[in-house]
Amino acid sequence: MIGYVEAPITWGRVSAMAQRVGFDMPRAVLEGWLTRADLARMVGQCQQGNCAKGCVDVLAKSCNSLAAPPSFCALKSELEALAPPGH
Repeated sequence: MIGYVEAPITWGRVSAMAQRVGFDMPRAVLEGWLTRADLARMVGQCQQGNCAKGCVDVLAKSCNSLAAPPSFCALKSELEALAPPGH
């Protein structure tokens, strides 16, 4: 993630939120149906969303799963589209 000063932190939030809604982002990248460019764009979109504090609070309270990302999530619609049906 060259060019993202806070990429490790933001990547952690993006990956954790995806995991909570049932989407295994690292696996999708390894299997090739989510590109590294897609991932970089999503991390950048998350960084620009100014919702990090709210995201951290939600992730801290939801240990296992979420029905959907919170309404303020910059990636809400994208993560909902990637989550498995019925999650």
